Amino acid sequence: GTKPEYSRYVRHLHEPVIRGGLSQAALETLAVIAYKQPCTKTDIEMIRGVNVDSAVNSLLSRELITEVGRKDAPGRPILYGTTEEFLVSFGINHLDDLPQLPEKTLLQLEEIEAAATGEE
Repeated sequence: GTKPEYSRYVRHLHEPVIRGGLSQAALETLAVIAYKQPCTKTDIEMIRGVNVDSAVNSLLSRELITEVGRKDAPGRPILYGTTEEFLVSFGINHLDDLPQLPEKTLLQLEEIEAAATGEE
């Protein structure tokens, strides 16, 4: 057991620390990265429909995402993925434990990707 005088600190360690501090934009960006990684800013912007520079910078500074490589494409854009910190912060053991996306969402993502790459 935990000594009573330490209990509130121990309890605090088990609370997700990140959620309250993340903007809606950062949470949506993080969700895209979590499900689509590795992905570039352009990939995320295609899905979200807005500039994601500040959201990505916020997630990088909180160490929820990291650079995982470079895409073999013009300009060699940075590929992003989630970190161990992301898993810990959201109480997830493994990326396979992320909730399944609804079928409708998966179909919408496929349509966006097909439009972005010019494939039918």
